[in-house]
Amino acid sequence: MYNFVVWNFRSNDLTTRDAVAQRVWPDPVLRWVWVLSPTWGSCSLAEISLDVDADRDGVVEKNNPNKGSWKWGPNGHGAILLVNCDSEWTIKKKVDICDLVLCLSADLKDMSRMLLRTRGPSQLPEGYKLVMHISQTDSEGIRVFQSRIRRVLSQEVPYVGGVAVTEFFVEGLRFPDKDFDGLVTIHLSVLEPIAQDFPETPIFTDKVVFRMAPWIMTPNTLPPVEVFVCSVSDNYKFLKDMKKLVQQSGYKLTICHEYMNRGDRWMQDEIEFGYIDSPHQRFPVVLDSPRDRELGEFPYEVLLGPDFGYVTRVPLHEEVSSLDSFGNLEVSPPVTVNGKSYPLGRIIIGVAFPTTVQGRNMTKVVQDFLWAQKVQEPIALYSDWLCVGHVDEFMTFVPAPDRKGFRLLLASPDAAYKLFRRLQQDGHGQAKMFDGLGDTEEIPLDDLLSNTQLQNENSYVQSCIDWNRDVLKRELGLDDDDIIDLPILFKLLEENYRAAALYPDMVNMIVLGKNLGIPKPFGPKVNGRCALEAHMCSLMEGLGLRCTFIDDFASYHKKLGEVHCGSNVRREPFPFKWWNLKL
Repeated sequence: MYNFVVWNFRSNDLTTRDAVAQRVWPDPVLRWVWVLSPTWGSCSLAEISLDVDADRDGVVEKNNPNKGSWKWGPNGHGAILLVNCDSEWTIKKKVDICDLVLCLSADLKDMSRMLLRTRGPSQLPEGYKLVMHISQTDSEGIRVFQSRIRRVLSQEVPYVGGVAVTEFFVEGLRFPDKDFDGLVTIHLSVLEPIAQDFPETPIFTDKVVFRMAPWIMTPNTLPPVEVFVCSVSDNYKFLKDMKKLVQQSGYKLTICHEYMNRGDRWMQDEIEFGYIDSPHQRFPVVLDSPRDRELGEFPYEVLLGPDFGYVTRVPLHEEVSSLDSFGNLEVSPPVTVNGKSYPLGRIIIGVAFPTTVQGRNMTKVVQDFLWAQKVQEPIALYSDWLCVGHVDEFMTFVPAPDRKGFRLLLASPDAAYKLFRRLQQDGHGQAKMFDGLGDTEEIPLDDLLSNTQLQNENSYVQSCIDWNRDVLKRELGLDDDDIIDLPILFKLLEENYRAAALYPDMVNMIVLGKNLGIPKPFGPKVNGRCALEAHMCSLMEGLGLRCTFIDDFASYHKKLGEVHCGSNVRREPFPFKWWNLKL
């Protein structure tokens, strides 16, 4: 038996106790461990604390009481972890999470710091040890490094006597997904020996919780950073017009040349730009679509790099369709719906109509990934009625100086017929669609308006768009005044009886701040000016937006795509921090 004195820091008094030699008492509230050893001759205090940036200010504070849990919101708490999905390698490119050892110090800034703070005697009693441990499930989502060496599921941590700080770096390995809520826990335990041939038992455990940062999309209302287009054998005119527009808008243009795109011009369909964010680091991350065509190597071989991440979802047991291309993946500006705020907007995808048995859908593995990010709750629209099947064929968003800060633009056959009938009534019935194109049959307005079959087809198309209009109004909290109808007609293709734009689809535009790159529609000319262009300008100029019409007829429109399909824009991140979202 030994007699010793313990200083009670709570009551500030002295207490005398008798105890068996070499005994430990954990204090779970203060996270101290009282240790008695005959070799010390008295009771000593070993203070042990595993610390993270639980208050999300970029500083690893000491013993935050909320470090072992995670809470959303501006008054929330819990540490944040980035998926280390960029590549610091310049010779043989690979995503950094493929590294089992920490080879490059630049990697450290992509990881979250975790500190083990200890204060106490020079050593723990014989047989006692510190062990850091992670569950098998959580270990699939993170790695922990110390001095460039990766730690395994359960591994002893050397106890450093006196006052010491041991630094660890935690690396995220996977994004939230259907089978992973994004939360991971790291434990640190003091193990006590019971008897020979018996395993040690934990007598004190400290823990910290991280949440993996979600992948976040950026809407048209955020400022552009960089524009991407492909150079192919027949799009010289399109490329020339795009270069001029981007230059005038003051942004960077990156051209993917034929040696890389191998004839694939559909830049929008291959990738979607987003980003990941934490208090200590933020960088763009490209989501690579599962379409796997000629542009398939571009996101990995060209975009992936230092502070530029890469992620993809590959369906193993699902058939990939056109709806998996990312012209079918958009995001709204921030909205408030029935009192619920979506400060990062809402993701929009296109699927088959709910009652359709044989319809095409975006693969489940991609949908699951989008839903699992939580911060941009998706909306599913009906897009399978289109030949290509992408939501960007009938809708987009543009910035606006009033109301909600944006307008939803919708393709509208009704608006087209209304405009064309007014022109006919004004005596312009012989004005021709596709005037001056040469290799395309010109259609007088009188003939177009008397085409009963075309009218029936567009009545069907309008009903499909109206169904989506109602969904968007409900899910985005929009009024009719938040929506602008663009005059666009469609036709149904004989091979599959799905719709495609009759003339260049003006809703399929690129938005660069206040400059819009719009497919040149080649509408009927009135007083020497295209009536469709004039109408479009009148609608957009009232919002302070400038229209530039780009000729994509031969190189994109005839191939069932337009300006938006053939381009992509990386934009600045939201100023709003995702962890402040109220969920």
